[in-house]
Amino acid sequence: MTAVPTFEELFRDCRESAVHLEMRDSYMKSDPAYVDWVAGVAFDPAERWADWLGLVSEATRRGVNVRRARIVSEPVSQYIRFEYEVTDGLNIAAGEEVRWLPRRKATGIALPGNDFWLFDSSLLLVNHFDGEGEWLESSTSADPHEVELCADAFESVWELGVPHSAYRIV
Repeated sequence: MTAVPTFEELFRDCRESAVHLEMRDSYMKSDPAYVDWVAGVAFDPAERWADWLGLVSEATRRGVNVRRARIVSEPVSQYIRFEYEVTDGLNIAAGEEVRWLPRRKATGIALPGNDFWLFDSSLLLVNHFDGEGEWLESSTSADPHEVELCADAFESVWELGVPHSAYRIV
């Protein structure tokens, strides 16, 4: 069995594009940054996630187009409010483009069962979470059918999504 490449390896090997589709209303509530945010502890996202920021910034500097689309229920969950508040200082600061799609507008889109990253339109990194949003594991796939489904889903969400600078949380 081949080991799943790390996220860092996939990002460093990426040459053209990295797209990420998020479809859950909460993730990793045990994350210390989220716990601090809930407790009202102020922090700088760029400092808290410096390694991630460096990895993505390096990719965008070398010309990789990094896009993230989030499908969210409205009114948004507390966790999505947290994500929204750190997006400028983290995702946008790293060079990502981010769009938000209210879930009620996603009905006509064929969506995969899991969140994913798609690298260079050819390799999927699928993230698996438990029912509480805690990360379990990742798997990869280069299956053309799966890649096409995920690429089409992402582009459909992207087309309907609202750019971060224009989206207002409800």
